[in-house]
Amino acid sequence: MSVKPKRIDILGIATAAGASVRGCGMGPEALRVAGLLEALVDLEHSVADHGDLRRVHPEMSTNPSSWRLPEERKGDVLDLAARVSQAGQDILAEGNFPLFVGGDHSIAMGTLSAVSRHCQNSGKPVHVLWVDAHADYNTPDTSPSGNLHGMPLALLGGEPGFDDSFGGDWLGRIDPKNVTIFGARSIDRDERRLLHARGVEVIDMRKIDQVGVVALMQPIIERVKSAKGHLHVSFDVDAIDPAIAPGGGTLVPGGLTYREAHLIMEMLHDSGIVGSLDVVELNPFLDHGGKTATLMVDLVASLFGRSIMGEEPGPVEFVTEG
Repeated sequence: MSVKPKRIDILGIATAAGASVRGCGMGPEALRVAGLLEALVDLEHSVADHGDLRRVHPEMSTNPSSWRLPEERKGDVLDLAARVSQAGQDILAEGNFPLFVGGDHSIAMGTLSAVSRHCQNSGKPVHVLWVDAHADYNTPDTSPSGNLHGMPLALLGGEPGFDDSFGGDWLGRIDPKNVTIFGARSIDRDERRLLHARGVEVIDMRKIDQVGVVALMQPIIERVKSAKGHLHVSFDVDAIDPAIAPGGGTLVPGGLTYREAHLIMEMLHDSGIVGSLDVVELNPFLDHGGKTATLMVDLVASLFGRSIMGEEPGPVEFVTEG
């Protein structure tokens, strides 16, 4: 991203339907309140905010303790996935950079489909950097919880076990061998077998502790560069240690430090290979005074060029769309 994108198009996907904990549907607005748009404008980027996609008919329940049936939630996830896939493809077709803000990680079913479909048309290979405590490579048959936010990579990787409702023109595909999961520390048993069998690269926290971020990121960057590929980065809040990022629903101790997370984003910016970004699983209801939202905005800013010694700001353009 050393060359500025034509425009950064922000698309919120306000849903928690893929998760077991409510609240991350408020994530897009929390990121805006924490200064996401202002941070990008301060970096001299042209920015368009397309608002939020959300389920068409919000449910009405007389039971405040109820959480909707899994089939209803699946319908919400797939409806949004189809709409996000089309919206993201439109953004990419215009030569702009899609910044997808969620929402739980099931939104990647749509975001990565958009990227896959666009790159299939342009003949560019898709590579994925999945910065996450979890691998999200479960299927309906292997998932202990049944939550769809743990399944997007398996669906997009073409794993069996997904019924016909998961199909459609909106669905893209990725090569699991072009996927790197970075920061993993909670992987289910059957999921682990699938990851090994499909050749997904998993860089867990032990490896990061032993080798360090720079040595592990450099081969990823070189691989994408040599393939002349499009790198999609999907950044889950729970990749970061909960001590500094408490605002997530599936937190796991021992995550990335503040500097490790920023270093990942700074290296990606310098590489110039990132073509799209997800920021997911921010749950303002569980956050502490906006601490996690502010950190995520700072990390996005690092990806888009914020540095300790920045250049003098110049003229900017800021567009808000409905």
